[in-house]
Amino acid sequence: MVALVFGASGWKHLRNSAARSKDIGMSKGFTIFLGAAEFLGSLGVAFGVLTQLAAFGLILIMLGAIQKKVFVWHIAFWANNGWNYDLMLVVMNLVIVFTAGGRYVLLH
Repeated sequence: MVALVFGASGWKHLRNSAARSKDIGMSKGFTIFLGAAEFLGSLGVAFGVLTQLAAFGLILIMLGAIQKKVFVWHIAFWANNGWNYDLMLVVMNLVIVFTAGGRYVLLH
């Protein structure tokens, strides 16, 4: 599920980076970087390649999203598009980090 969510989000950032950059209030270049990081992180988690590193990178991305929602946009935890969803993804990635990605990984 983590790979699916981040893969779709990364692809959305990459496919229409100009419009997406306006939505999130970042530059187009940073939006492309963010999309690539999300997409590559999702591939790492999905295929078990450097899984813990990929999950840690995805945690950093989500902490940035939470920071933006809380301190810039002032969105409440349970609000529509609140940061409860982002926090759940952080926890899901923490499970991946602390379990070394599970039994079926290709490369640690």
